[in-house]
Amino acid sequence: MKFQTIRMATWVAIALVGVLTGANLARAAMASPDDDPNKVERWTDFRAGLFQNRPIEAHGDAVIKLDAPARAADAAIVPISITAQFPQTPTHYIRKIYLFIDQNPEPYAGWFEFTPDSGRASIETRVRVEDYTFMRVIAETNDGRLYSAVRFIKASGGCSAPAGKDDEAAAANAGKMRLATVGQAQSGGPQLAQLMISHPNRTGMAMNQITRRYASAYFVRKVEVTYAGKPVMTANVNFTISENPNFRFFFMPRGSGELKATVEDSQNHLFESAISVPGQGATISQAPAPK
Repeated sequence: MKFQTIRMATWVAIALVGVLTGANLARAAMASPDDDPNKVERWTDFRAGLFQNRPIEAHGDAVIKLDAPARAADAAIVPISITAQFPQTPTHYIRKIYLFIDQNPEPYAGWFEFTPDSGRASIETRVRVEDYTFMRVIAETNDGRLYSAVRFIKASGGCSAPAGKDDEAAAANAGKMRLATVGQAQSGGPQLAQLMISHPNRTGMAMNQITRRYASAYFVRKVEVTYAGKPVMTANVNFTISENPNFRFFFMPRGSGELKATVEDSQNHLFESAISVPGQGATISQAPAPK
């Protein structure tokens, strides 16, 4: 009996050491705000593939700003704001903004394209974050220069979190949209607008809590917004964007015109929404979120 007790204690000790070792290894592998963001392997591989040897200004605060919570309240719905620090003009404007989240299963979240008719190359949306990570945006100006802004985010499990609605309800509502201008633009200035899309935006990594199965990935992959027939914002994204995608962006209202959004998802479904925008001076209230 004494021998069995000793042997049991030995196995418990070994198991405990294994658990602690695994925890230490996981902790060691976890990204830290003290790490050098320019030396994260996933980022360096992506940078080499997309930007080759092009220089990137690491302190692009005069060009682009990234705001995100240091610790996310909900890793599946992390609000972010990407803000240009100067207006869009025909001679000087931000052409593209790339979004990269180092520790996500798919680190490259996608890119947003703008034109001088955007008025301001800024975007607000909500994203999923799977683990402690650096989040970075790269702004590319029309002269080909690249500028970066980086934030460290503490969040966990956002890509594998269960959906807020059951699959059937979410699929039934997929494609319902609300498009609206927000507030009143200053005379001659850019107008803020908001696009809300009802869509499950499934990652394929979340277990259905009822069936205990993993639903296949199904998400919005492209958003095109035009005003008076001219492009103002295009988003090429993936399941990194949270369930029920929500985008805030700007456009330049020069007289009355139609603001139109066309959305395509990963199953090749197309959805459209459009509103008539009066000349500057009139106010259109923000529309309620789709249900």
